[in-house]
Amino acid sequence: MRCSLRVRYGVLLVALTLLLVQPLFAEQRVGVGAYHFPPYAVKPESASPGGLLPELLAALNQLQGDYRFELVATSVTRRYRDLESGRFDLIMFESPSWGWQGIEHSALDLKIEDAEVYVARNEAGRDQRYFDQLKGKRMALYSGYHYGFADFNADKQFLAEHYDAVLTYSHDSNLIMLLRGRADIAVITRSYLQLYRDRHPERSSALLVSERVDQTYQHHALFRPHAPLGPDQFERLLQTLNKQDQLSPLLRRYHLVGALQAQVD
Repeated sequence: MRCSLRVRYGVLLVALTLLLVQPLFAEQRVGVGAYHFPPYAVKPESASPGGLLPELLAALNQLQGDYRFELVATSVTRRYRDLESGRFDLIMFESPSWGWQGIEHSALDLKIEDAEVYVARNEAGRDQRYFDQLKGKRMALYSGYHYGFADFNADKQFLAEHYDAVLTYSHDSNLIMLLRGRADIAVITRSYLQLYRDRHPERSSALLVSERVDQTYQHHALFRPHAPLGPDQFERLLQTLNKQDQLSPLLRRYHLVGALQAQVD
């Protein structure tokens, strides 16, 4: 009887010890903000989000067990407020031209570049000179985006009044408007345009793409103060992923190239 009690007490003690120790080794949740920004994130609010970011987070979760990266849906207009309020811990693929310097943060230069290019319908006699003057042309733009030609002013009314802009929430819609003659110029993310042409090779010859870029993205990751991990730790995870030859193939699939010799701001 005494032996049985001792065994029970021993089992109880082990169980209590496990309960106390377990939180010390539990994964730390890291919320990563995402808004619909193809090809980086596609419908992040859905049950099956797509794009580069969800794939990257899945690879990071498989790589290690200290952090559990989870997608947190936000919007293009609300994302910086959500970062400040702590709704998520970091947000990726943000360019310094987009107005986040006023919020408290730390940043990591991801050394991943992309660009926005001008696209028009390919017509007889039309060449690169068509993109020299944007005024007077009907512009098809992505709502909420910041554009270099407008000095990064994303205000819808300003764009409509000064650039005869039609704003949508789809690059595909803007390209269709272009091909149907309902817009003169669309501004498209270069990586997305290449993916679009991969999917629709029959439409590629109908598009005239500018050699001139509207802007070049110098992508950064932004971290809120007191996030579970900071730029240094995140950079090491990305470097490990790169050494295992997982990062470069992922970027290439999305027509992106990154030199992962990142610098901490």
